[in-house]
Amino acid sequence: QVQLRESGGGLVQAGGSLRLSCAASGRTRSWYGMGWFRQPPGKERELVAAISSDGLSRYYADSVKGRFTISSDNVNNTLGLQMNNVKLEDTAVFYCARAKYRSIGFKIEDYDLWGQGTQVTVSS
Repeated sequence: QVQLRESGGGLVQAGGSLRLSCAASGRTRSWYGMGWFRQPPGKERELVAAISSDGLSRYYADSVKGRFTISSDNVNNTLGLQMNNVKLEDTAVFYCARAKYRSIGFKIEDYDLWGQGTQVTVSS
């Protein structure tokens, strides 16, 4: 059974950087689009960044554009999210997810496999 596991979360000061990783057990990651979501305290889960299975298409939410970079490594079955110049409002639980398709998924319903999440806390 394919599973996703996030790592790299933690406490970071505003303006700093953090890199999240998502490791997929099994060998199916390269056939699907992938995404990073986040859920701030008391708010709904939202799409932060997504990438197509071939890595040629990427999407970023306006709130992170220019600061976050999504990347994929099909050889090692990992997904990354480089977070630079983090802000207080980036505080959230971050989840990686596998899309149902090879293209980018823009909605929660487009994803059918989720990791457990990793907490990112930005301090002032």
